[in-house]
Amino acid sequence: MSAFHVSVGDQVRFSKTVGESDVYLFAGITGDFAVNHVNEQYMARSKYGKRIAHGALLIGFASTCSSLMIEQCRGTAGDETPVSLGYDKVRFLGPVYIGDTVTLTYTITEVDLAKRRSRGAIRVVNDRGELVGVAEHILAWVKDARGA
Repeated sequence: MSAFHVSVGDQVRFSKTVGESDVYLFAGITGDFAVNHVNEQYMARSKYGKRIAHGALLIGFASTCSSLMIEQCRGTAGDETPVSLGYDKVRFLGPVYIGDTVTLTYTITEVDLAKRRSRGAIRVVNDRGELVGVAEHILAWVKDARGA
């Protein structure tokens, strides 16, 4: 059996300060203009006290991590194409406010050589050290067509 692109324990990190433009652009792309994301006055009366970012925006940041992992392991080299098979066990554990800096850590936890897949654990921590999100990601390396 040949070696695989990633190994258990491989890790990448991505940090981003969530800006107002991130929230509004994401709302525009997805059509999700829920008041908890775009209405400061409404959210001022809520438990949260101010607007919160879309949870799905964090999944977008997780996708950045998977791309960083592929780059780190030179996973696009050779005769396979890496593709995301999706996210499991996604949980939003706390709010992410506009102005928060989140750091995502993506760690390879499992490698399946027979299926040419890896599983990564994703942790999202805000700048106050609070765990605000978790997920698992499945990445597959698909054999390229011959002679294409």
